[in-house]
Amino acid sequence: MKPRRRPGSGAPGGAPCGVPEGASFGRARAALAAVAEGTLLGALCVALLLPSVVASGRVSQRSAAARAAVSPADTLRNPPGGRPIARFGDFDPSADTRRVAQWAVATQDNGGAAFFIVDKKAAMLYAFDGAGRLVAGSVILIGAAVGDRSVPGIGQRPIALVQPAERTTPAGRFVAVRGHDTLGEDVVWVDYGAAVAMHRVVTTNPAEHRLQRMASPRVADRRISYGCINVPAAFYDRHVQPAFARHPALVYVLPDTESIQAAFGR
Repeated sequence: MKPRRRPGSGAPGGAPCGVPEGASFGRARAALAAVAEGTLLGALCVALLLPSVVASGRVSQRSAAARAAVSPADTLRNPPGGRPIARFGDFDPSADTRRVAQWAVATQDNGGAAFFIVDKKAAMLYAFDGAGRLVAGSVILIGAAVGDRSVPGIGQRPIALVQPAERTTPAGRFVAVRGHDTLGEDVVWVDYGAAVAMHRVVTTNPAEHRLQRMASPRVADRRISYGCINVPAAFYDRHVQPAFARHPALVYVLPDTESIQAAFGR
């Protein structure tokens, strides 16, 4: 899914998606970047600039230095001890998913808010509550190309000019925010600059067989999008949409090939 009124994360002919509503969204992007750095001022700016989307700036108000004090790798090697820990219940996510979840909760990087982890290697999405409890998981569709970085300027490029090797879902820590595409469908902007969103699975191009791909046990079958994260509609409505109804939330996208440290800047 790409802004500037380019088509959605599906192939040409898919549902179009565009710039989130509101003339102030460009200014809000800068505010969201400030939230990502953990500044309270940034959170306040978001609340002022996106009153219809953001009712709280509680996400990640800790300083970058405080978050960096314990890296995901450190958390895996050294259990949190007296710090809060993530709880996985009956789920069995990957070691990297567990590592990043434990780090996010132990350092309170999530600011006590719900958060999501995208495991690209497994093409899975995990939803955690504010206390770090894994409450739900789902298969997803992700970028067709293996890779962890978006090509510079990809968000401004017409969909027809996006090459197969460029259809990546970027890895990293994202302060995601609710928005809308050009058809008025609600989406979650994960990386606005790269035009990467999380949204209900796009089924407008029958030739792509997206619902069948979603049901496939093969991860390779679930790599089909231009970079966006396609989520089953029922899972999106029950877990994703409510988490972003009043404020931004964190989405941690695990890497394909980079190390966890490289992907999260630790």
